[in-house]
Amino acid sequence: MKSRFLVAGFAMFCLGAHAQSNVTLYGVVDLGLTYTNSAQTGKAGTKPIGASQVALTDAHATGLSGSRWGLRGNEDLGAGTKAIFVLENGFNANTGTLAQGGAEFGRQSYVGISSVNIGTVTVGRQYDPYIDFVQPLSASGTFAGYMGSHPNDLDNLTNTNRINNSIKFTTLKYGGFSAGGLYSLGGVAGNATQNQIWSLGAGYSGAGLSIGAGYLNARDPNVSFYGNTPNKGVATANNLGSFGSATTAESNPVFAGYASAKTTQIVGAAINYTLERTTFGLLVTNTRFEDLGTTVAPNPRGYSGDASFTSAEVSVRSQLTPALLLGAAFDYTKRNSVNGDGGAKYLQLDLGAIYSLSKRTDLYALTVMQRASGVDSLGQPAVASISGFTPSATDKQVGARIGIRHKF
Repeated sequence: MKSRFLVAGFAMFCLGAHAQSNVTLYGVVDLGLTYTNSAQTGKAGTKPIGASQVALTDAHATGLSGSRWGLRGNEDLGAGTKAIFVLENGFNANTGTLAQGGAEFGRQSYVGISSVNIGTVTVGRQYDPYIDFVQPLSASGTFAGYMGSHPNDLDNLTNTNRINNSIKFTTLKYGGFSAGGLYSLGGVAGNATQNQIWSLGAGYSGAGLSIGAGYLNARDPNVSFYGNTPNKGVATANNLGSFGSATTAESNPVFAGYASAKTTQIVGAAINYTLERTTFGLLVTNTRFEDLGTTVAPNPRGYSGDASFTSAEVSVRSQLTPALLLGAAFDYTKRNSVNGDGGAKYLQLDLGAIYSLSKRTDLYALTVMQRASGVDSLGQPAVASISGFTPSATDKQVGARIGIRHKF
């Protein structure tokens, strides 16, 4: 009899807790077979060498949605106010290892307050407003996936770098308009601006028209922005990429040479217009690595001044049937001349097809073709470098992927 009372009491406690709060387990598993016609294996002297490559990979670098699992919850505090939280883990489904440099909740980890009268305030590791308002209107955010982002994801449109130690506010929607702001504390004693990051964004959606714009400013970006995962963060190391060696490939050659920048600034704006089943998109971003040579980060090329990348993207996607989505995009990226190197250009074509077997399961195929010209940040003839793939050994690269994505 006593045990029955205990069981009944425990059940009533659980029901009461459930009535006040809600916690949801969710996630994505996305795996696929990738191919590239050229992937670096090392260098012969100063010239990259490579070969074609086929691999089974998780989507976090080349597919639609990086594999993840997470907990999302809220507690009703009354008067239209809720306490909220998100803990989101990223993992490599093909090996079972942690993504985001080994961080347990490397995708997101934040807590906050949401009000139906004001908006939402959150604190922790999270996405910035530039991502919130611009990425959903890009080719990579809709049909092209991570590999469809601009070369080496130089403008961070696929969340390569999230923001630690941040405070974020997002407004409610007013007539289709909304906005947000974020500030990340550097946490350095005696220097309030060192390692700080701040971001602003705004958008509008209504009557088939969607517009988004955003700005991000990261001080000492080699540590604050590119070095905020457990496997990075050393100020004297290059957290942007690597120059490679006789036996290893380069990493992010598009901008790896600019680790000594004092500030990274990214600004972007995008517009989508939907006409029946077809959506047309235009996106422009500018990424600047400013005051090169002013930090303790590596600067083997002896750069000074600023490196500025401008990317322009046009896209079209069509929901041909309730199950089949087709998309195509073209991107042109140009960098200015830094210390007289003449600059660099990258042309890229993205093609994607997504077929939904159900609301939770998709089959998809992606193809990206890129061509580079000029001189890259490593001071060598520019090589093609599709985001998520090992850089090419030549100025051309083709990447392809077929995959399956399941959401739960």
